[in-house]
Amino acid sequence: MPIYEYQCQACAHKMEALQKLSDEPLVDCPACGQASLKKKISAAGFRLKGSGWYETDFKKSNQKNLAGDKASDKKASSGGESKATTPSPSSTAAG
Repeated sequence: MPIYEYQCQACAHKMEALQKLSDEPLVDCPACGQASLKKKISAAGFRLKGSGWYETDFKKSNQKNLAGDKASDKKASSGGESKATTPSPSSTAAG
């Protein structure tokens, strides 16, 4: 379920509410009692329920780390071996 942020337009009270997607937006401010709550646009927040997710749940048997697979590790290690050299300004000037 998403966590929504609200702010009261009357008293500037800020709050968060855990609501279903199908729930109507809240309008009554718990601090001042006026019907002036507005839903804020913010980063999505959510709560995961259950026993948890583990690093090994979606891995292949030979994979050590999902973020650093073998193909990307090879590219990263080979990229640093060759250095590009540029001539210095004094060696290119004819004089």
